[in-house]
Amino acid sequence: MPLDLAQPITIGKTDLKVPRFGLGTAPIGNLYEKLPDAQAIDTVHYALENGVTLIDTAPLYGAGLAERRLGEALASIPRDSYILQTKVGRLVQPDGKVTFNYSRDEVLRSVEASLERLKIDRIDILLVHDADVDDKYKQALDESFPTLVELREQGVIKAIGAGMNQWEMEWEFARRIDVNCFLLAGRYTLLEQTSLDFLQYCHENNISVFLGGVYNSGILATGPKPGAKFQYADAPEPILEKTRRLQAVCERHGVPLNVAALNFPLAHPGVAGLIVGAISRDEIAANIAALQTDIPAALWADLHSEGLLAAGTPTA
Repeated sequence: MPLDLAQPITIGKTDLKVPRFGLGTAPIGNLYEKLPDAQAIDTVHYALENGVTLIDTAPLYGAGLAERRLGEALASIPRDSYILQTKVGRLVQPDGKVTFNYSRDEVLRSVEASLERLKIDRIDILLVHDADVDDKYKQALDESFPTLVELREQGVIKAIGAGMNQWEMEWEFARRIDVNCFLLAGRYTLLEQTSLDFLQYCHENNISVFLGGVYNSGILATGPKPGAKFQYADAPEPILEKTRRLQAVCERHGVPLNVAALNFPLAHPGVAGLIVGAISRDEIAANIAALQTDIPAALWADLHSEGLLAAGTPTA
C-alpha cells in the first residue's frame, strides 16, 4: 500500500508524532561529495515543503557541517513545523576532528554544541550514536543513557534511544533502558533480514524503530553494477549475485529495484518508518514517488518462493 506522508505515527510511549519518512542529513555533510551550501539548504526546504518534516542529523556528519547547514536552512522555519533528531557520543573538537566520548559531561556539552550549530532552542529526539565503536557500550549504559533519561524527565527532549549499524546492542539497550526509539541502519533490507526477532521485540514493547541504510550503502539503489557499494565497500560477488536475482524478480513485475527496496521494510509492524538521505530536491521527489508506488503482492510472493527473503518476513 502506498505510504501516506500526511499520516503520522507516535514515537514509542510518548506523545510525539512524526511522519513515517524522514530526511537523513549525512549527505549534506558532504558524505559522498562536496555540496554547495545553497544546494544543501534547498534540499532541506524542499523536504519540508513536501511533508518530510522529520529530520535526522548528528555531529559526526561532516564534523558539524550537516548541523550547521541545517541551522541555516531552519532559521526561517517555524520550530513547531518539524521534528529534529540528533545524536550524542561524537564530539566535534576545535580543530575539526571528531572524538568519541559517552560521559555525562560530554553528552551535555554535545547537546549544547548541537543546539548552537542548529540555531534552535530544543531537540525533539536524542540518540546515543554508535556506542559499539571502541567498546563504549558500558560508558553509554552507565553515563549516556541516564543523562538522556534525565533530560527527558526534565522535558528538555521528548524521546531517547540509540542509532547504529547493528541491532544486537540496540536490543541490549532496549532490555536495560526505558528507550522510546531506535535508528537501525542496514540490518533490515531486501538483502538482509537478520533483525526480525529484534523488530518483533520492539513492536511488542512499543519501541519505535526507524530504518536507515535501506539501500545497503548503494547497491539496492544502483543495482549490481561494477563498483556497487555494500556496507561502505565494493560489494562481494555473493551480494552481487543475490542482488541480480532480486532485480530479476522486480523486473518481471515492472518494479525498479530501488522502489521495491524502499517499500519493502514498511510492511513489518515493528518498523515505524524510514530515514533516507538526499542531496537534492530531485532525490527527495524520487523517493516520495517510490513510496507512493503500489507494489504487486505477487512480487513479494515470488521473492519468498525463490528463497530471497528470510522465512517469516512480512510483506503485506
